[in-house]
Amino acid sequence: MKLKYASKWIMALSATALLGACADGGSDDDSGNSSEESSGDFDTSKGITVVARDTASGTRGAFNEITGVLVEDGDTETDNTAQSAIIQSGTQGVITAVSEDVNGIGYISLGSLNDSVAGVMIDDVEPTHDTVADGSYPIARPFNMAYGEDLSPQAQEFWDFIFSAEGQAMVEEEGYIPVEPDAAEYEEAEGIEGTISLAGSTSVEPVATVISEAFKEIYPDVVFEISATGSSAGITAAQDATADIGMASRELSEEEAANLTVEAIANDGIAVVVNNDNPLEGLTLDQVREIFTGEVTTWEEVME
Repeated sequence: MKLKYASKWIMALSATALLGACADGGSDDDSGNSSEESSGDFDTSKGITVVARDTASGTRGAFNEITGVLVEDGDTETDNTAQSAIIQSGTQGVITAVSEDVNGIGYISLGSLNDSVAGVMIDDVEPTHDTVADGSYPIARPFNMAYGEDLSPQAQEFWDFIFSAEGQAMVEEEGYIPVEPDAAEYEEAEGIEGTISLAGSTSVEPVATVISEAFKEIYPDVVFEISATGSSAGITAAQDATADIGMASRELSEEEAANLTVEAIANDGIAVVVNNDNPLEGLTLDQVREIFTGEVTTWEEVME
């Protein structure tokens, strides 16, 4: 899950969402965690509500790998997500769960971060477009698309459109980091019609939908079928040819990628999010792992 970035892009996300509901500013503690226990009535002795994604989620796979929640021992991988975690099948489910629970903490695609929840700093680095682009934000991953056999003419044309200047501009407009900053302008083709099906990641689906809508404006006789079923399901759909293109918000394993053409369409961060009434500003990567494995269970353990 190591990212390659072709360039830096000057577009920071909203500071309001990133700073959360902190009333009096941050601590100077260089350990990476900070809080203002005096703000509001937040009770740090309360238990932490861990909200995680389902096992089919590419966001979960990437998050667990980067933070150390996933432990590898030879050919064996163990997912140590806390048994008490509330499991959500999509990005919006995590946002809703955390926004409705003052003690909630979860993780979502950075491009989906809004003012419903607050993003926290990781190792003193805010989750922003720029910090993902320059590699300083530690929890980041690619958005991949994949296909098996040769694409249909209409699906191939859509694939080319994604990696054109127009397609990559839409990637950036949606808050992600383009992979082809110097892409060529798109050249329209003739006679493009028919159905294009995509399946997979709930994180990739929003930007894929935006690009598909722009493509349909050029080719009104094209019909899109887009199913957000999770990264693993998207990879399987590409392998089985039950969808033209599979979407995954993580790297594919060697076994998964066998017989598939795989390309990253964007790079994205994974934001750790808390309730807006939680004064927490930051965590270290180790603290993130300890919270999501259940080693740390109360806020006072990370809000000294």
